[in-house]
Order: sequence, then structure tokens, then C-alpha cells
Amino acid sequence: MPASTTARPYKRRLPTGADPASVRQRIDALERVLEKSITIPGLGRRVGLDAVAGLVPVAGDAIGAVLGLYIVWEARRLGMPRWKLARMLANVALDTAVGAVPVAGDLFDFLFRSNSMNLKILRRHMDRHHPASMTIEG
Repeated sequence: MPASTTARPYKRRLPTGADPASVRQRIDALERVLEKSITIPGLGRRVGLDAVAGLVPVAGDAIGAVLGLYIVWEARRLGMPRWKLARMLANVALDTAVGAVPVAGDLFDFLFRSNSMNLKILRRHMDRHHPASMTIEG
């Protein structure tokens, strides 16, 4: 019996290159997952994996920190100045340290979006130093 020839639904794949345009697409996708992937019914507030994983003691905050550090690593690969990298690391450290506090840390994770702030820092750097990677948002 012949194999099925039905087409698979198209899945958008993230680029794996080290060029600035590929990096921008990867970190934009990661920010959506970490900060804006779930809408809370009734509030209309969007949260992501970082806030949800933060509900799991220790492991959740560790996962959030590792994923947040990935954005910093990509920034380092693009040649971002050390002082900006330090600022990004401070955002991740603050999010991880305060997020580890039971209950209060979960509320903090809900309000403080270190990955969004780091992405904003990285976007400004990329817009200035790698303008060909800019995307038009509409």
C-alpha cells in the first residue's frame, strides 16, 4: 500500500544562522514564548512561560534564567558592548532572584518582564549596528 501523499501543514521554522537577521527572528520568537504566549482570561493580560514556570519552585526560576541568558548570549555574539551586556545580566539576575521568593516572586514575575527589556536593549543595538536586520512591524 503506497504511503499517504497528504501534505503536512506548513510549520514556520526559525533560522539557525549567526547573521543578525536570523538572530533577531530567534530572539523575537523566544520573547513571545517567554513573555506573551498565554492570555489570562478576564484580565486580558498576556504572560508567558517565564511567569508560568516561575510557579514551580526552584526549577521554574532556573529554566527562566537559562532561557533569559540565551538572549544575553546572542547579544554577546553580535558584539554588544560590555556595559549593555551587564545591564541585561542584571535584568535576568533580578528576575531570577526576586522570582525565587515564594508568592511575592510569582507576582513579581507577572509584572517584571526582564526578557522584554533585554530584547528592547538588543533591538536598539541591532537597529544601530545591523540595520539590514530591521523588520517593519505593523
